[in-house]
Amino acid sequence: MTKVITTIEEHPDKRYGINGTENGAEFEIKAKAFAMGEIIGETQSEANMAREQLTQRTGTKKSFISRRVNGNSNIQLSTLYRMMELGLGKQVNLSIG
Repeated sequence: MTKVITTIEEHPDKRYGINGTENGAEFEIKAKAFAMGEIIGETQSEANMAREQLTQRTGTKKSFISRRVNGNSNIQLSTLYRMMELGLGKQVNLSIG
């Protein structure tokens, strides 16, 4: 019996779904939510800002921000703008390609 070995190039499609399929799209959405959380967390760290300060500036709760920073929740565009621009003093530019 011959065992089929998955190549490194095939692994993401096999594990997470082919781009353009429902499974692939779901993975992309989760990956982008995680990436946004990383960006928010890094920006907060660079600003030397405590989570409590960010919540006060944005009118949110600590748990709300924690879920976004940890990539455990989708973020609305309006919320992203509020967190980055009002909370952290950064400008957000949106590009669709």
